[in-house]
Amino acid sequence: MARDFAGWLSSQGWTVVTDSDVVDIVAEKDGRRLYAEVEGASTVPGLDVDTAIGQLVRRMPSEADQSVSFALVVRDEPGSVDAAGRAPQRVLDLLGMALYAVDEDGGVRQLFGRA
Repeated sequence: MARDFAGWLSSQGWTVVTDSDVVDIVAEKDGRRLYAEVEGASTVPGLDVDTAIGQLVRRMPSEADQSVSFALVVRDEPGSVDAAGRAPQRVLDLLGMALYAVDEDGGVRQLFGRA
């Protein structure tokens, strides 16, 4: 799934690094940087989504930086999308965090936010 999302970002003009020690994917485009955490198959999607959000929050710079954004990437299936959707939209907006879903064929759709 990370490979699918990275490929989609590349097709959108982003330069993508997937072997980062920081998060699953770091991408850059037009002076902007995106940190993405990708959650794979899980038996406890809610816990995995909460963990991923926490991982992204820990990587946020201490100073406000409009050039940096964050994304959570989940499987495009009801359990994962529902779990991610339970995070308060207002909080995710304040954090500058977007939510993407990747289907089993590698298709990507943006659920909210912007990268």
